[in-house]
Amino acid sequence: MIALSSRRFEVFGYGILLFLIFFIVLPVLTVFLWAFAEQWFYPAVLPTKWGFRFWSLVLARPDVWAAFVTSMELSLTVTALSAVICLPAAYAFSRLDFPGKSAFMMSFLMANAFPRFALIVSIAVLFLSFDLIGTFTGVVVIQLLNTLLLMIWLPTAAFRAVSREMEEAARDVGASAWQVFRYVTLPQAFPTIAAALLMTFVWTFYETEGAWLVGAPRIRTMPLLMMQMINNQLVVQYGAVLSVMLWVPSLVAILMARRIIGGDAFARGLGG
Repeated sequence: MIALSSRRFEVFGYGILLFLIFFIVLPVLTVFLWAFAEQWFYPAVLPTKWGFRFWSLVLARPDVWAAFVTSMELSLTVTALSAVICLPAAYAFSRLDFPGKSAFMMSFLMANAFPRFALIVSIAVLFLSFDLIGTFTGVVVIQLLNTLLLMIWLPTAAFRAVSREMEEAARDVGASAWQVFRYVTLPQAFPTIAAALLMTFVWTFYETEGAWLVGAPRIRTMPLLMMQMINNQLVVQYGAVLSVMLWVPSLVAILMARRIIGGDAFARGLGG
């Protein structure tokens, strides 16, 4: 009986592995192959001609670099503002009791329960009266609003999980409130906060709906440029090259975070 159960579990594990390979690994691998393929015709399993011709064509376009810079500026700005605004709020939610606390926390969750596209359209109509459509500020505001749930709920949980006994012990030996926060509270909550900041940066870099509805036609990010190039030219390689370019910043951010924070601590911040 035990052997039969073990066999079923093994078969189930192989099934999950095949599912991941077929629906995750193969699509990603195909994108990378197309990015370096100059010719690839059916029924060839691999590209029949490799090269960097489409990389040269894409990288030679000034609008690609302008969109990349815009995406980086938006991501860094939104992430920094989220930290300045949301982290003090998260600390207050975790440590203070005030009227309407639960309602405020639920409001961030309910805002994300509505269809995002419809919500952004409603906000865009409001932005028209403030002349924020087609501006960098307007895109920052709409993307900042979409990060509130992530940047408040995760750090709030992190601050709540900090050991109160360690904080009280630090106060007993004469540490000031700032010293307790800097040397006891923040180091324990930092992995989760860092994970939230990284997820905010990556999500903002790839965000399309707010950038399109609020930023068009003057603000163009990398995802929007990729959609435009694919729709106008229908060349698979253009989309593949831009997809790889979009993937690089998030990979660099993750590698830097693991190096600075530490792999184990960063994994704990992501819930691992």
